[in-house]
Amino acid sequence: MLNLKEIIQQADANHVAIGHFNISNLEALWGIFEAAQELKVPVIIGLSEGERKFVGVKTAVALVKSLRDEFDYPIFINADHSYSFESVKEAVDAGFDAVIFDGAQLPLEENIITTKKCVDYAKSVNPNILVEAEMGYIGTSSKMLDEVPEGVSADTLTKPEEAKRFVEETGVDLFSPSVGNIHGMLKKTKNPELNIQRIQEIREASGVPLVLHGGSGITDENFSQAIKVGISTIHINTEIRKAYKQALDESLKNNPEEIAPYRILKPSREAVKEVVKKRLKLFNNI
Repeated sequence: MLNLKEIIQQADANHVAIGHFNISNLEALWGIFEAAQELKVPVIIGLSEGERKFVGVKTAVALVKSLRDEFDYPIFINADHSYSFESVKEAVDAGFDAVIFDGAQLPLEENIITTKKCVDYAKSVNPNILVEAEMGYIGTSSKMLDEVPEGVSADTLTKPEEAKRFVEETGVDLFSPSVGNIHGMLKKTKNPELNIQRIQEIREASGVPLVLHGGSGITDENFSQAIKVGISTIHINTEIRKAYKQALDESLKNNPEEIAPYRILKPSREAVKEVVKKRLKLFNNI
């Protein structure tokens, strides 16, 4: 089985993208895994700091790696959006396959210094751990939004020359830019269009595979364009949460006397699976 770095490099070369989907419970994990299995494509499971706290840092690793071992399947785990060196260190020590330091709201110099510290530590523990970092603010919450997050504008788009410097000085394996994407989904309209030209410029300048955060709410056409010019991994979370909750609401409404959690939650698992399957088909040109 190829490791995560090799899989992402392969995706980059073939102009497809690896799907990255966040979880905070077991039924979402199974929904994502079953979707990937049916399509025979690799997949990344992500947990933010809040999700890791809820599930358990070591428990999350054990769950994902147990699926990888039992089914001999390329499913990997990523510590999504870690906002401190200590949080990154905790995930590295627990055995995550990849970690993200999110210093997008920090001054550039401080972001570089802390990211480099994270890279050095992760590689000292395990050279195969992938380290990703972010530059350019896109918001922080995966939820339904009334408007574009405060502080996100054309002025916060990542500049290619700064991306080049950032990657060279930190040694990150993956780079996450601000290219018109936002965290969360707008309630009353579609999310902003991606700046495809900027993605291509950043990919060429940085020299490493790019990660698109805030994938929920982006149009299929935008996704396909972004993948062609340099996006190799795409994060989806809000779409999953929305589908999960809608299915749960219906399940509780239609089965008011049911008390078995596995029966109540089965529709949510299926709803997650359908969202993930649709996205993986698009990302992998299936």
